[in-house]
Amino acid sequence: MLLDDKIYLGTSTQPEYLSLRYGNRHGLVTGATGTGKTVSLQVLAEGFSRAGVPVFCADIKGDLSGIAVAGEPKEPLLKRAQEIGLGEQYRFEAAPVIFWDLFGKQGHPMRTTVSEMGALLLSRMLELNDTQEGVLNIAFRVADEDGLLLLDLKDLRALLVDLQQRSSEISTTYGNVAPQSIGAIQRALLVLEEQGGANLFGERSLEIADLMRTGTNGRGFVSVLAADELMRSPRLYATFLLWLLSELFEDLPEVGDPEKPRLVFFFDEAHLLFDDAPKALIDKVEQVVRLVRSKGVGVYFVTQNPADVPETVLAQLGSRVQHALRAYTPREQKAVKVAAETFRPNPDFATEEVITQLGTGEALVSVLEDKGIPSVVGRTLIRPPSGRIGPISPQERQAVMATSPVGGLYDQAIDRESAFEVLARRTRDKQLAEERQQQEELEAKTASRTYAEARPRRSTRQTPGEAAMNSLARTVANQLGRALVRGILGSLKRGR
Repeated sequence: MLLDDKIYLGTSTQPEYLSLRYGNRHGLVTGATGTGKTVSLQVLAEGFSRAGVPVFCADIKGDLSGIAVAGEPKEPLLKRAQEIGLGEQYRFEAAPVIFWDLFGKQGHPMRTTVSEMGALLLSRMLELNDTQEGVLNIAFRVADEDGLLLLDLKDLRALLVDLQQRSSEISTTYGNVAPQSIGAIQRALLVLEEQGGANLFGERSLEIADLMRTGTNGRGFVSVLAADELMRSPRLYATFLLWLLSELFEDLPEVGDPEKPRLVFFFDEAHLLFDDAPKALIDKVEQVVRLVRSKGVGVYFVTQNPADVPETVLAQLGSRVQHALRAYTPREQKAVKVAAETFRPNPDFATEEVITQLGTGEALVSVLEDKGIPSVVGRTLIRPPSGRIGPISPQERQAVMATSPVGGLYDQAIDRESAFEVLARRTRDKQLAEERQQQEELEAKTASRTYAEARPRRSTRQTPGEAAMNSLARTVANQLGRALVRGILGSLKRGR
């Protein structure tokens, strides 16, 4: 029943397999809360890992962490194994796991740089409008032309301050840079920091190769992102996973259709990616999903209903596992009908009716068969996983992390010279130059006054009005200079 070139999912009227050669054709796991989506995800992840394929997945509730330890021989699991014919082939075993965590608490930190994130995704994360996104694009262009590294949020803040100071000069080249837009971006950055988003940006930046590791036994590592705390900021979660997916697309070489995927990427709570997303972003997601297949990457969206995923993306998803849906309201009934229509019909039952009758751990399954044709949908009892169902303890997590192949690589942040330090130095140098010029002018005036006192001449004394105006101008200039220095160098002192 267990085959080398296929992943056994469960049994309907026959064993249901996902062929590894079609593993990069993407997939969808859907169903209402509590119907078994997480177990199906775990079964798929274990199957790919067993076949030597690395896996990335987010652990929304902590339940998926159990994949890192062997399961226990409990009666319901053994009974299910007998029911589906798995019998003595059923083994309890752990998958090789690397734990990750943006906040560095339950796994190794995952970081990227502001420059790597890019203006489009960062605007999505900050929930900027079109005008504010345009200003952010200008900021990125100026940073590129000035050779400024944008590594973390303090770099971006410093750049925005510099952009506002040079707004007249920059606006003539790139368009209006309104103080209101810069202020809105700064406020959005503050909200992001309060949500913990500052932990995402910095170095050492994640190397994609560390998500594509295999163990000495040939099994693919399962990278599990602790996302229970991250889910408190849904936009941060969704945008980060989208960035990660786009990095896979940008960095990996073309491999066509390999015998098995190079990596499988599970996007849990996928509806968060598309909620209120502008068409430009959805188009980008659809393009990435369509093209990343040729890089050997399989993308599997996990959500409650197929309607959560736009049709242009849904059309790219070949294999489908549909758990039970509720149909109490007209809207839910319509969603069930839409879900049923995504399957190739089975003459033995009405798909639309069965979707509402499925029990926990039971699903409608359709996978790609020869020539990439979807199989007839089967009412399937999902196989029990080999790892534990449910979360592991903090002690067990620490034991797994103690033997992690990336231990020590990302645990300490690196703060090298970047835009913040460069702009601070420029500001300091400019201020010193202005002070020297003022001193030279003062010395020149003193010398001129001494010379003038030695010979009679017309008085050049300022009128009271002229003196007042010059004093005001100097006061304003000095206050602006000090404000700029505080805006940049204040953070530098706190960081030292």
